[in-house]
Amino acid sequence: MSIRSSTMPHSSSRIHPRRMFVNAVRHIAHAVNACISPLGWAVGLSAAACLGSFAWLGWHELLAFGITAAVMLIVAVVLSLGNTSFTAHISASNQRVTVGDDIRITIDIDNTSAAATASAQGSLPIGDEHEWFSIPMLAPRQAKRTELAFRALQRAALPIGPLHIRKGDPFGLIRHDKRLAERIIVYIHPKTIPLRSVNAGIPRDLEGRPSGQIVDDDLDFHGLREYTPGDDVRNVHWLSSAKTGSLMIRQYEATKRTDTSLTISVNPDGYATAQEFELGVSIHASIGVACLAQHRPVSTHAGTRHVRPRNAMLLLDEASGIAPSRQSQDHLNPVQSTLEHSPDASCYMFVVGSLITVDQLKQATQALPPSAKCVVLQASVGAYRSMERFARFTLATVGELDDLPLIMKALT
Repeated sequence: MSIRSSTMPHSSSRIHPRRMFVNAVRHIAHAVNACISPLGWAVGLSAAACLGSFAWLGWHELLAFGITAAVMLIVAVVLSLGNTSFTAHISASNQRVTVGDDIRITIDIDNTSAAATASAQGSLPIGDEHEWFSIPMLAPRQAKRTELAFRALQRAALPIGPLHIRKGDPFGLIRHDKRLAERIIVYIHPKTIPLRSVNAGIPRDLEGRPSGQIVDDDLDFHGLREYTPGDDVRNVHWLSSAKTGSLMIRQYEATKRTDTSLTISVNPDGYATAQEFELGVSIHASIGVACLAQHRPVSTHAGTRHVRPRNAMLLLDEASGIAPSRQSQDHLNPVQSTLEHSPDASCYMFVVGSLITVDQLKQATQALPPSAKCVVLQASVGAYRSMERFARFTLATVGELDDLPLIMKALT
């Protein structure tokens, strides 16, 4: 017995051409809508409405307005035509600057086609602002360079670009936008101040650094002294003892290493002013740079941003993007989120604003491990520098950035 098999045409084969048509119409509508401005749509619809109303009402005023609007639309289409085969490149004089530095942006536009280009307008977003500049007609293989200069007035990770060119008409009815160059980021770093040392840490660490404190047992040899009752005889230097005729004891310089966890509270409710917040960021960045300069491991925490930077430049890049936020995990207690990402640090440093009270700090620092050292640096613009020690932490008040070296020296 033979079995005949018949295949029914799949329903999608009938729908496929329809989908293609719908997609084509959609793309055409999108392209038309992108080229015609809202004012252009208003003029076009007004022309159609006036001409249609004239046929019904016979008012010559409607005819005149409709013809004028239609002519404006036709002229706008003609004026917007032209070759816009540009290529472009944007660059910054320095992609890493400090607040107060000048930045120069260079825009190179080339006509790589074999035909002359039409004039156009260039648009370069710089942060939330847009810089507009004119692009003249370029002959084949001709190039034009435009430079924009401005001063970095505030800390930011500043996006520049992407670069767009626009060809349109003087009426603003028709526009052709084209994206030429991608976005670059200019990092405006916070102001920082050099710190000679950040020596808080755990003594007798195998990977430590000399601290300047002389002890009887460590790894970094310092010198000899005479024996006193109670000294460990294992530290006797027998060769020197034989030469001098009295027992001589080895002395060492204590070494310390700090696995530093550096946290800044980003909740604006803890700061009296925006200037105070910027002072806090500068304190945060200055300590982080000093730790990395001494090859000390450091992890930074700012709201939901948790980073372990490899060098000072990456730390400053990260600090450029720190912004106040009430949505962050730390709220008025930055300790909780810090412990989730740095549970084993030997030194915890917190930067907070002047509106945080001592009672809040006492409550927050209860969660820290007792073996770790905790330092809270409170930014308070105009306040006199001071330091106060509590059972679980040391509180230092920083009134200006120049106070920080003296405070850090007192903490060692």
